[in-house]
Amino acid sequence: MGVLRLLDQGKKEISSPAEIKKFMNERGIIFEQWETSQPLKDSDSQETILKAYEHELAPYMKKHGYVNADVINVHKDTPNIEAIRAKFLSEHTHAEDEVRFFVDGEGEFFFHLKDRNEVFSLLCQKGDFISVPKGYTHWFDLAPRYHVKAIRVFMTPEGWVANYTHSGVEKRYQA
Repeated sequence: MGVLRLLDQGKKEISSPAEIKKFMNERGIIFEQWETSQPLKDSDSQETILKAYEHELAPYMKKHGYVNADVINVHKDTPNIEAIRAKFLSEHTHAEDEVRFFVDGEGEFFFHLKDRNEVFSLLCQKGDFISVPKGYTHWFDLAPRYHVKAIRVFMTPEGWVANYTHSGVEKRYQA
């Protein structure tokens, strides 16, 4: 279950899925919770994981024109984990929506919505689905647990491509 943190409002936290969904949807960000159609094990393959969520994933991909899905699995023992983390920690945008479904572990998306003059974060955990619209300024942190297993969905074969803003805003919110 996700945790929404309103960073510029006294670090207020919201953990009600309905309240999180309402807050995110009002800002154009899709937040949902999905359940697997079968029990999964840590050792399950990408194919098994994608099949377990096909009942949710296939209709979403078809409706929104996505052509590619994969599973990313990073953890403390992943080679170059700090370099991987650093790649996501700088504020950036994308030319397509960033779609993630958290199969296991957790990671925190930080949003900088300039038109609303607000910065907030959403800690995504097992069962959380998020779609960040293209062009939204954000960054992502996989610390402190360093464990993210997530389904990623793309419109193009290139996959994750960041356009870094170099604004430095993220530095004010990083521990």
